[in-house]
Amino acid sequence: MSNEKRAPIDEARQMLSDIPSDPLAAVERLGEVRELIDTALNEAMAEATLEGASIRSVAVRAGLSPNAVPPRLARTSQLSSYTDAGGKVSSSSIERARYDSETGRPAPKEPMTFKPRRSS
Repeated sequence: MSNEKRAPIDEARQMLSDIPSDPLAAVERLGEVRELIDTALNEAMAEATLEGASIRSVAVRAGLSPNAVPPRLARTSQLSSYTDAGGKVSSSSIERARYDSETGRPAPKEPMTFKPRRSS
């Protein structure tokens, strides 16, 4: 696991080591920890899909429905540039991201969009 994904996990560990005794403060802290864990999970799911895992297999391993994975992948550092207009990453976008990764091409700076050809 890369250092980029370890940072949220390490921060979550630190926050868990010091849970406040006040119940409401504990709820707030645990909510913050959950957000960090979700971020780390999303990044790990993106890495797994880029390495060849299917959205369905990633969903099963993460305990999510397959429909919940594409929008989560769209929020990751690795796949956010491959997001469609609906805020999701499609299987064709993942294939493109895999190709770009394998060939060493940088990810697009902006999300990919369809641009119709102009007729002359």
